[in-house]
Amino acid sequence: MSIDVVMEIANEALYTIIVTSAPLLLVSLVIGLIISIFQTVTSIQEQTLTFVPKILGVFIAMMLIGHWMLTQLTTLITDLWSDFSVYIR
Repeated sequence: MSIDVVMEIANEALYTIIVTSAPLLLVSLVIGLIISIFQTVTSIQEQTLTFVPKILGVFIAMMLIGHWMLTQLTTLITDLWSDFSVYIR
């Protein structure tokens, strides 16, 4: 297996990780931003206030797009295992 093949596999894996984790990170970011604006406007400076909404938001997002995320990861693993004979040469 050449270095080019290894780099291609690593690039594909990193791209898949970034694409599948981005929606959950964006949901968490947006909820955190909204809660921060709310805290600024109301002068509530409770640091633990953001945890519960973020957890609920990420949980709901996982329920909605979890199937898509699992499909992306399964496709990557299936592609890697189907080309396994090429890699061991």
